[in-house]
Amino acid sequence: MTTLAKPAESAHTDPAVPRFYRVVSRREDTHDTVTVELAAPDDPLAAFAPGQFAMLTAFGIGEVPISLSGLGGGDGLALRLGHTLRAVGAVTRALCAARPGQLIGVRGPFGTGWDLPSAAGHDLVLVAGGIGLAPLRPVLLAALGDRSNYGRLVLLVGTRTPADLLYTDELEAWRARGVEVAVTVDRPDDGWHGNVGVVTSLLEPAALAARKTTAFVCGPEIMMRYAADGLIALGVPAHRIRVSLERTMRCGAGWCGHCQLGPLLLCRDGPVVTHDRATDLLRIREL
Repeated sequence: MTTLAKPAESAHTDPAVPRFYRVVSRREDTHDTVTVELAAPDDPLAAFAPGQFAMLTAFGIGEVPISLSGLGGGDGLALRLGHTLRAVGAVTRALCAARPGQLIGVRGPFGTGWDLPSAAGHDLVLVAGGIGLAPLRPVLLAALGDRSNYGRLVLLVGTRTPADLLYTDELEAWRARGVEVAVTVDRPDDGWHGNVGVVTSLLEPAALAARKTTAFVCGPEIMMRYAADGLIALGVPAHRIRVSLERTMRCGAGWCGHCQLGPLLLCRDGPVVTHDRATDLLRIREL
């Protein structure tokens, strides 16, 4: 009996093979954080959605999972990918140092998105801790681009110090477009005249209409847990609270198991999940 050979996967469809994207712009956001925009090759990757991530390769060093902080495309393809990176290890330091014209490997898209369309008709509250503002940025931009489909747009941001605050120019531009932006810092400097304290302290003053609110939460795990608890205490249903979970990603395709969190493989079942799925897992430190 003759067995037909399975056609070989192309580099375009094989999730293990990085594609070459070129750095087209680089912006230093803070002392250790950089935003790069990557341009697609002639045959770009499939469409990314806000909340999904890519595996970025610094050739000769390694790769890391980085969520999208910006997205530009056409005809359903990812023609421009924005990534905000903090230099915390060898790979991210190399990626942060990449200059326009340099090639970076990109695999993806991987994982689940924020599913913004399902929040149509609701007020949106985005709660960000530190660099967690980066994966929420494309949600806010998409909502502003489809403004009539949503009610209030509320952005609550917490960061360590004023110098660590991302997208400072954009925050003012978003305010001018009607976004209700509130920022708090843990450690103020002499020039800071705003809120001081944890980001959850901004929830009650926001006066949310809880039953018509969908919340998107991203930041350190403990911050997401307390923010979700605060939203639930105000009456926001747990299934209307979405969190972006982080674990060590290696393959991005659910093969290796490095990103397991209880029954979830976060590169496949996450990183974005509703809080009713995440709540018990986030309370078990061993996971």
